[in-house]
Amino acid sequence: MARDEPFAAAVDVADGDSTSSSPTLTRLREALAALSEAFESGDAASSDAAAAAVAEILSASDADASAALAEQMLREVHAFLSSPSSNQMAMDALSLELPKPVAKLGARMGNCRDIARTIIEFFASNCSPRDMLCILCEALDTPVALNGSAYLVILLDGLASTLILIQRRHIEQVKVVLPAILRVMHANLSECDEEHGMSAVDLFSAALRIGNAIQEMCKTMVNHRKEELCSILGLYALQNIALVSSESKHQNIQSTCGSVVLQYSKLLMFCGFTYLGLLTGNDVTSATTKLSKEEDDNFLDCFSFAMDGASLVVNYSWAIKSHSLDLLLTLVDDKCSEETNDHVDFPCSTQIFAILKAIERVMIAAPDTLMRKKAFSALKRVISVVPSTQRFDILQALIENSMFPSLTAILLDLVKNEVLRESRRADQVNGSDRSQDSGESPPWASQVLELVELILRPPEGGPPCLRDHSEEVPFPFVPYYV
Repeated sequence: MARDEPFAAAVDVADGDSTSSSPTLTRLREALAALSEAFESGDAASSDAAAAAVAEILSASDADASAALAEQMLREVHAFLSSPSSNQMAMDALSLELPKPVAKLGARMGNCRDIARTIIEFFASNCSPRDMLCILCEALDTPVALNGSAYLVILLDGLASTLILIQRRHIEQVKVVLPAILRVMHANLSECDEEHGMSAVDLFSAALRIGNAIQEMCKTMVNHRKEELCSILGLYALQNIALVSSESKHQNIQSTCGSVVLQYSKLLMFCGFTYLGLLTGNDVTSATTKLSKEEDDNFLDCFSFAMDGASLVVNYSWAIKSHSLDLLLTLVDDKCSEETNDHVDFPCSTQIFAILKAIERVMIAAPDTLMRKKAFSALKRVISVVPSTQRFDILQALIENSMFPSLTAILLDLVKNEVLRESRRADQVNGSDRSQDSGESPPWASQVLELVELILRPPEGGPPCLRDHSEEVPFPFVPYYV
């Protein structure tokens, strides 16, 4: 990290504030000056005492200091560290003492969090990464009564920054870090309720950044070491997904964490976990087997919910699809259908077709009847938004790309309803204009006949791809026939 950080320049601007004359801030400046002098003189005993004094001043202020004073104190520490004259030994000494009090002050509102993150990232970049992992893990286990989730998020971000800097013995370091992380994740989630849902989301997002850091580690490894680390990463992702869903009282957390779960799912794909492997649990068993060594028994205990996570990640994908259908039904309401102008330029046919094919997949594969019916309603609603001049082309394309006779029959039924609607509209127009030929066919008539011929006489030959009375209706399509 560069020494000329933006926070350092801000100290002079803030000196005019009332907090600059605070006795606490004055004592902090004196302690930092004493620390610098002690290391310059080579007095090891005085150096350790001076570093402890700086930490004590910050710790004593974390409960009583105002947000403005806390911010100013953090700026002073950052300015000291980023100064060109800063001593490396002084930084090492402060890295042992400051992560906990800095994170506690950073848990306050305003700019405190950003400055605290910058300080801890500075330690990670300029001190021993292996030492910083131990220091930050120890800080994770410190109970914090006020703004505990924000405190943990700052430390987790510091751990993510530190993990990326590890150059050797990656797996050993990860095995030290993950149990501590998952332990505090489980403890803090059990204390969260609906009111603090966003704090839980921030916590899971920070834990995701840990996963992203491990993913970057995996990219630098090869052969069985990479496989082992990918197994650890996959189990870690599943454990977090299970924690998101751990208790029914966390409905708000579950719904808000949808995007985070998707990101965890991407980690699973990177690790080689498949839908079938998650559904059967084979991927979890395989990953556990790769780590089943005598020295890993305690480590595997931290993934006790991984098998539950494998089942939940499969269900989560359907929950997200259900929320997407609800959103689509809300956006494309009946008024939207009524207001569609047949003469309006409609350049989005390709996107609409892609949306309809996605809805079809839900109709075919959804595990419950209600979701399949919801998907069918969404299909009809989206089709109704397409101008009638292009609606037939969309339906024809869906039919031509249909792989299921029963789905083809459903789409043909929609075509029939559209033809009847167009016919009624034509009758109304003819009734209002007596001079018009009442025997004129609706615009769709010839096109429908061509479509029927295409279905009854497939271009590739053979019998038509239609459901007959002897064909059993596939289970997913039962709701559309009852």
